[in-house]
Amino acid sequence: MQLFVNLPVKDLERAKKFFTELGFNLFGMSEDMASVVISEETQVMLLTEPTFASYITKEVGDAVKSTEAILVLGMENQAQVDELVDKAIAAGATAAGVQQEGGFRYQRGFADLDGHHWEALCLVQPAQ
Repeated sequence: MQLFVNLPVKDLERAKKFFTELGFNLFGMSEDMASVVISEETQVMLLTEPTFASYITKEVGDAVKSTEAILVLGMENQAQVDELVDKAIAAGATAAGVQQEGGFRYQRGFADLDGHHWEALCLVQPAQ
């Protein structure tokens, strides 16, 4: 089974540049959408707001003003969490959420250029 998360973006070129700066590959690009490849099973589809609106019957939400979802990326270790979040902030994202450390987890978050909330998380197995 695959998962495709669809997100509205105000400026597709800016969003594509942001995610490639984080090290992600893009796939299936057209003038109104592009897919960020997270893994073989997961892609995040970036759709211009008018294209996103054509798939729904409700108003397109404004991720800068409210949070509807938190997108969490599972990482292998704390260094990968820090690397991804630091890259995101360097590429124009803002810190988001509350950093979690301890209790077998390390997690940091950022809001992308359109305000969507992302978290990078690694779970640490307890010492035996």
